[in-house]
Amino acid sequence: MITAIAAVSQNLGIGKAGDLLFNIPEDKKFFRRTTLNHTVIMGRKTLESLPGGKPFKDRNNIVLSRDKIFSCEGAAVCGSIEEVLAMLNDDEESFVVGGGEIYKAMLPYCGKAVITKVNSSPEAEVFFPNLDDDESWEMTEQSEEYDFEGLKYSFCTYVKK
Repeated sequence: MITAIAAVSQNLGIGKAGDLLFNIPEDKKFFRRTTLNHTVIMGRKTLESLPGGKPFKDRNNIVLSRDKIFSCEGAAVCGSIEEVLAMLNDDEESFVVGGGEIYKAMLPYCGKAVITKVNSSPEAEVFFPNLDDDESWEMTEQSEEYDFEGLKYSFCTYVKK
């Protein structure tokens, strides 16, 4: 199964100026715990925004890029969604981790989405699709609301109907 994972603002913002909108330690721990030892799928810009521009440790990294000469040590680079899908093991959960274009391209292939909803609306340049307004998705779980330095957030799970 392919799962999208993201932290979104009230207006579905996920990033600005090549960085995430939020730096919530518990959300980062949740992301690490959830994706550890799984395949993660990302775009080139997302990869380049990671510390040192290096792939995630202890994960199978796949980068989807239109740049035919792009390469990255520690990551497989695919030029199409079909190439990405061919690399995935149907018996394992894989995670789409960004950015905005990759979420939009891969969401039709996802059966689940794990979204950290943050009750804040900072200025954003990159957005996540609105699953609440998409009749093909249903929220099946929502955690209690947590607080980090005044930011209220909860972990939500959506499944494709």
